Amino acid sequence: MSSGKGLLLKADPIAATFHSEVQNSLGANKAQVGRAPKLVGILSTSSKPSRTYAEFTRRQCESLEFEFVLKETGAALNRDGEGGPELGEGEGVEEAIMEANTDDSVDGIMVYFPIFGPQQVWTRDSEPRYHLQILGIGSLSAANCLPYKDVEGLHAKFHYNLYHNIRFISPSSLSAPASTGASAGLTGDEAENDTPPLGMVKSILPCTPLAIVKCLEYAGVYNKILPYGDRAYGKIVVVVNRSEVVGRPLAALLANDGARVFSVDIDSIYEYSKRPSASVESDSSVSSTRKYHPRHIVRPHPKGFDTLKACLAVADVVVSAVPNPMYKITTGWLKDGCICVNVAAEKNFEKDVRDKASLYIPAVGKVTILMLLRNLLRLHQYNSVSPPTPMTLAAEVSASQIAQ
Repeated sequence: MSSGKGLLLKADPIAATFHSEVQNSLGANKAQVGRAPKLVGILSTSSKPSRTYAEFTRRQCESLEFEFVLKETGAALNRDGEGGPELGEGEGVEEAIMEANTDDSVDGIMVYFPIFGPQQVWTRDSEPRYHLQILGIGSLSAANCLPYKDVEGLHAKFHYNLYHNIRFISPSSLSAPASTGASAGLTGDEAENDTPPLGMVKSILPCTPLAIVKCLEYAGVYNKILPYGDRAYGKIVVVVNRSEVVGRPLAALLANDGARVFSVDIDSIYEYSKRPSASVESDSSVSSTRKYHPRHIVRPHPKGFDTLKACLAVADVVVSAVPNPMYKITTGWLKDGCICVNVAAEKNFEKDVRDKASLYIPAVGKVTILMLLRNLLRLHQYNSVSPPTPMTLAAEVSASQIAQ
């Protein structure tokens, strides 16, 4: 800090804290079932960052002695004359998911996004803008991947839990037939700490948003003195990108932990928060024993926060995940001493970001991989406690086929 610049914090020391956890859990898992969990990665896009991530997944799995198989379909084969121009983005991905669903040797399934490719528009006027269109980005996994093999946490059961702040679930709920009813579980407000009560397990969360939360915990954004479920209380966070894979679930996770989150996308700004509305806050008749909602509420931005610049001026933390090399957050708009986290393969912050930021995390990929493997180990453990029955498997596969 003597140089007058903020600290550059790479993902390596953060990942190291989870590396040993994953190794120890893997050892216990092998001793119990006699083999390492098997992960199938499905690549059906021509996106170079997606292929890089797939190869990085392979290396990490091999180094930790997980079994990993990369299944390439569609546009992923359109290189070196292998596939031909007729193979499109996303072609064959549903079939690959269904095949892995019915393969008893497969313990986890992941799909590399974006499948249909981003379409971006950049204008450098009064405010940087971007346009991200990824059709059905989470639907292929959510509709087709069985919940007890979904290491990405994109299944409807996991999404329901995330957005309703349900932290702990019964392992049998993962192998129960799909239903439209509420998920039986324990919310963050009801839990005393992050240790699951007897007979319950942690719900599966999306890997990248979870990795970002772990980075922020490491950076001291979370106050461990505060009650579990409110440890981000008092922090204002800006999340740029509201994708179903990163931006939206991240905003919900942070808000459910007590933060006030401004979710910024191309045409809108929303506030995610457990805080009561302004009218409720000013009502003296409201009981002081329940000031916060049990889960986050999404509202249009409040007055005075209708631009990214206005939101950044008050943000303690800024997370950006815009897949466009031309998109840059203006350093001058940042609050002095804020924490900035870049999630995109392209750098979303200007080179002088540390002139304003007290801490800059340029990438989270190494932590994301470990969150994915941790999810894989947890699912494998949950299934050993409450294995799916043939009838359950048939019901889930039938439901996913109907969803198509």
